[in-house]
Amino acid sequence: MSTDTRTAPSVRGPAAPHGADSHDLIRVLGARVNNLKDVSVEIPKRRLTVFTGVSGSGKSSLVFGTVAAESQRLINETYSSFVQGFMPTLARPEVDVLEGLTTAIIVDQQRLGADPRSTVGTATDANAMLRILFSRLGQPHIGSPNAFSFNVASVRASGAITVERGAKKTVKATFNRLGGMCPRCEGRGTVTDIDLAQLYDDSKSLAEGALTVPGYSMDGWYGRIFKGSGFFDPDKPIRKYTKKELHDLLHKEPTKIKVEGINLTYEGLIPKIQKSMLSKDVDALQPHVRAFVERAMTFTVCPECDGTRLSESARSSKIAGISIADACAMQVSDLAEWVRGLDEPSVAPLLTALVDTFDSFAEIGLGYLSLDRPSGTLSGGEAQRVKMIRHLGSSLTDVTYVFDEPTVGLHPHDIQRMNGLLLRLRDKGNTVLVVEHKPEVIAIADHVVDLGPGAGTAGGTVCFEGTVDGLRTAGTVTGRHFDDRATLKESVRKPTGTLEIRGATAHNLQSVDVDIPLGVLAVVTGVAGSGKSSLVHGSIPAGEGVVSVDQGAIRGSRRSNPATYTGLLEPIRKAFAKANGVKPALFSANSEGACPVCNGAGVVYTDLAMMAGVATTCEECEGRRFQAAVLEYRLGGRDISEVLAMSVTEAEEFFGAGEARIPAAHAILGRLADVGLGYLSLGQPLTTLSGGERQRLKLATHMADKGGVYVLDEPTAGLHLADVEQLLGLLDRLVDSGKSVIVVEHHQAVMAHADWIIDLGPGAGHDGGRIVFEGTPADLVASGTTLTATHLAAYVSA
Repeated sequence: MSTDTRTAPSVRGPAAPHGADSHDLIRVLGARVNNLKDVSVEIPKRRLTVFTGVSGSGKSSLVFGTVAAESQRLINETYSSFVQGFMPTLARPEVDVLEGLTTAIIVDQQRLGADPRSTVGTATDANAMLRILFSRLGQPHIGSPNAFSFNVASVRASGAITVERGAKKTVKATFNRLGGMCPRCEGRGTVTDIDLAQLYDDSKSLAEGALTVPGYSMDGWYGRIFKGSGFFDPDKPIRKYTKKELHDLLHKEPTKIKVEGINLTYEGLIPKIQKSMLSKDVDALQPHVRAFVERAMTFTVCPECDGTRLSESARSSKIAGISIADACAMQVSDLAEWVRGLDEPSVAPLLTALVDTFDSFAEIGLGYLSLDRPSGTLSGGEAQRVKMIRHLGSSLTDVTYVFDEPTVGLHPHDIQRMNGLLLRLRDKGNTVLVVEHKPEVIAIADHVVDLGPGAGTAGGTVCFEGTVDGLRTAGTVTGRHFDDRATLKESVRKPTGTLEIRGATAHNLQSVDVDIPLGVLAVVTGVAGSGKSSLVHGSIPAGEGVVSVDQGAIRGSRRSNPATYTGLLEPIRKAFAKANGVKPALFSANSEGACPVCNGAGVVYTDLAMMAGVATTCEECEGRRFQAAVLEYRLGGRDISEVLAMSVTEAEEFFGAGEARIPAAHAILGRLADVGLGYLSLGQPLTTLSGGERQRLKLATHMADKGGVYVLDEPTAGLHLADVEQLLGLLDRLVDSGKSVIVVEHHQAVMAHADWIIDLGPGAGHDGGRIVFEGTPADLVASGTTLTATHLAAYVSA
């Protein structure tokens, strides 16, 4: 008799949810990092959450400084004690509770390392796969994948090496490793030369001061060494030197000499300046020395490898007539087609992986790049998208991806594609956190966190949490401006002249002829990679009457800040000195008043050589950067460290009236507020500014210049919707004061506000580089013929 006691499925109720599935939120309670004021939020996992709010409202402090930083710290703690000994000790962010964290992958806009041997190919692993492909299929066969790498030098060693094969041991007398590095330029693609005309004036003698190298005057030690060396006549003009005398002056190896009874070492001029100046980081040199180095050093394409970085043998091996150098020089979209055409079953999985990687480039709007493009030449937005390529094909799921304004540098057409990629990452089961201002990205969010209401000390609270529809009606600054649309102007300004560009061929430009109108607001637009920057920066060099303001890094160390960069600190120091009857140098953190422990940096840097360095707040001055005695001197009731901690807006009020009134400082602060940097603190290190902030800081310093033509590169980068209106007002004021403003821009509000638009395209790379439209914004919308026209028409009619 059967005794089956199983219950029929239909009788059983719904299964209770598994305990492991209940952890579907990242909970943040009481976050106080930077300007956050006890912020508590719940972020849904496996969803796309956008963090928005005005610049300086605390978005990055919450996302990067709290959630991502704690995730990173906890991962570091999983390593062994030995490994942790080599790693930075990260402090726990100031937050009461952080629950539900997952591994965080940060995809930020930090530019990729500008090492000369780092290219788009090496940064994305595409090079590694190509090298394997050529080592398998290349004819003639020359060796392993290393033989195609410009980062591996060929080595030939003599001596006994033991190779174990089972029980057999063999001893070889020589050892070869074939690398692909060009021996002349060592894989850099360029060779450096020294322009001798910048080192000396050959019509003069040494005694007459022929040497023009900074610091090499004939009155100092160098003069005594050169004159007393006895290798040449100090009173003879250099052009009359014999070959030996010239060699001794320029190249002589270190030689012991005696001058005025003192033992010294004489060394030729070139090896001496190579050690003292040319081998150092150019940006760390003093301005006058840096100017000399830039004049004296000339970079030319390596004549041996023709700039390909590869040895002759690496260039000789080909597949279907194409060498690895040819493949890396191709536009990625063309390279994908070439790889698709290779039919070789033995490497089928490799070919599939290569095609997938190259398709990711195209999908992300980078199909116009070539693999041999130096990674240091990519913009912040391009660098961020190159980093994304690595993660698109990743097998990881249930991780947190953190993006910092992924739409920077993207045309509206490319933003649609970026949105698709963010959604794809989410749909793989990942939590995607995006810091963003663009309404097109906010619109696809599953969840929105709006911070504010203001910037700096006026921000740091959560104004809204919920859906996009909820944000629209929330009444926050972002909600009110979410559906803002700039309208086309009723009438446009008439140009006062034209700037003629003829036959421009920089990068992908196809012999472009264009007349840029002067005396108006002219906008140059087009998809990413269409040739905008090549046209504007390549054809309108900064110089006589042209002020070019880009988003490049500001030259200056981590000691530089907005107060030192804009010249604001000078009148402030003088006012402090006058009020207290002491020297101005006491009020500089880079001079006499500096804290002796951190040398006025406010933090103590520990360089960890093999990984990212770590900064800890100086215990002596508690980050205030000055000696305690200096902080006893006051102006208007504030000490110098309190002044540097002020935001631009506070400082403008402080120096505008009363005892602390300084008209010179007030004027500079007014310009900073004008460009939308009212929230920046005066002492914030320049290295912490975003690309958009750097550009607006440069613009503020140049606004007092006499230049007649201003060239701006995406000034809306990093600007909140509410601030775009202020920027348009600033551009109008510049034009109305008689300046000509040329803006490279993707933002539809700036396009709609322009007097004249030049649209490049129709595509990117070699599919672009042509003028597809010139005229007023209204004509562009009416024409409807280009990608820009389609998106601008949709924007103004929305």
